[in-house]
This record gives sequence, structure tokens and C-alpha cells, in this order.
Amino acid sequence: QVQLVESGGGLVQSGGFLRLSCVASGSISGLNNMGWYRQASEKERELVALIAATGSTNYADSVKGRFTVSRDNAKKTVTLQMNNLKPEDTAVYYCYYRRTLGGKVYWGQGTQVTVSA
Repeated sequence: QVQLVESGGGLVQSGGFLRLSCVASGSISGLNNMGWYRQASEKERELVALIAATGSTNYADSVKGRFTVSRDNAKKTVTLQMNNLKPEDTAVYYCYYRRTLGGKVYWGQGTQVTVSA
């Protein structure tokens, strides 16, 4: 089992910034993909950013140039730095974990991000 705990959500003005963190614990493989998805009200959950064990990243087009995902393997933490936030970024953000070779997907409990105009 893998446990993921997010923190850092909150209310911010348009154009502001926020930093989300996710700490993983449990049976963590050294070869894994981690990152962030988000789900706005009445919308499907969508990919925001992924980062592989190698450091390779993948971003949604809507956040490229504004968001940066990083990881600290020693601390077993993945971070999402969100800059120049827009109202359309408002959503619940979920931490994601999956072994590179497959297996079940693990999710954090979610943290709310609200961007006011």
C-alpha cells in the first residue's frame, strides 16, 4: 500500500502563486511515476503534470509555462509550483502515484485550490 498526503491548497487571487506538496509513504517502488491531477466542479479529473523517476515531465497544455512539477526522492515528496494562476485553475488537486511497470493507481485525498478574479 502507498499513502499520499497533499498540502498547500488555498485561496489566491488571479495572477498569484501557490505551492502544493505531496508526501508519499508505505511500499514505494524506486521506479515510479508521480504527479498531479485536478478535478473542477462537475468536470472529469484531468492530468496536470507528471514526473517520472528519471525526472522526465509531462504537462497539460493549459499549464505549460506556468506550473512546474518536481520531486525529492530522499524526502519522498512531489511538489507542484503554480504561478500566474487563473480562475480556470480552480479545482481539487490530487496527488498521483503509479509504478512505472504498471499496477494500481494511488490517489491522495485532494486539496482545494480556488483562484478568484
